[in-house]
Amino acid sequence: MKELVETFLNYLSVERGLSFNTLVSYRGDLKEYAAFLSERSAGALSGVTRDDIVEFMSAQKARGISSNSIARRLAAIRMFYRFLVRERVLKDDPSGLVDTPKLWKKIPDTLSVGEVEALLAQPDLRRARGIRDKAILETLYATGMRVSEAVDLKTGSVNMDVGFLRCIGKGNKERVVPLGGKAVESVRLYLEKSRRKMLGKKQSDYMFVSRLGRRLSRQSVWKMIKSYALKAGIKKEIKPHLLRHSFATHLLERGADLRSVQEMLGHSNISTTQIYTHINKDRLKSVHKMFHPRP
Repeated sequence: MKELVETFLNYLSVERGLSFNTLVSYRGDLKEYAAFLSERSAGALSGVTRDDIVEFMSAQKARGISSNSIARRLAAIRMFYRFLVRERVLKDDPSGLVDTPKLWKKIPDTLSVGEVEALLAQPDLRRARGIRDKAILETLYATGMRVSEAVDLKTGSVNMDVGFLRCIGKGNKERVVPLGGKAVESVRLYLEKSRRKMLGKKQSDYMFVSRLGRRLSRQSVWKMIKSYALKAGIKKEIKPHLLRHSFATHLLERGADLRSVQEMLGHSNISTTQIYTHINKDRLKSVHKMFHPRP
């Protein structure tokens, strides 16, 4: 099965254009599934049944794995079996008979506008690193980019004069997103005062670089955000998509239409974007309760 999984992942990378991070997740998901089958002595893949897959999902739930992760693992398993049937390794796809679990939509954590302002005020603009960090934070909040998309951003993909950037998202899909005045100012300052110092004699196509002149990692940006949030006195749990969630929520709260937000976030399905309308509804309910004479 290990060889088949690697062949499948290569197919997803070359022919489907899935991102490196998605491939890592799918590899882990299928590794978990293979280990489960091995423990059950399920034998050849051709002998796996719908009940085996359902029991795998039940075992994952019993271990405390989140419903979203279980759904993703089922998606990986389904894609794997479809690939095997298409390649004529198997005749039948047992996963096709498995119902997708009805997942509850977990409303993502967001920052208030005041908390975002406090976060953006933390970088020390007297230092090259602080100027860079300010540019990253402003860009993330102005565009709703994923952290992985921000670290992959190239200098040639940003049009400072027009105020737009070109972003490569999941599935190698490209989208164009407005950058906004404040973010443009911060990125200009970074390019003029900071980036060259960090690069030294090195050259790089990446917009945001480390003090050693290398491309920043997702982990380093996440740690940076957590550090500034702590300094800003923000008590909420800090996750990589926190500014992305806040971007979408604040736009919808101020009247942006769902389709436009979907396009800026790069969601292929509008149902993914609709999760943010639940946040908006919760806010409306709290405002109604606070101010209506008969709440």
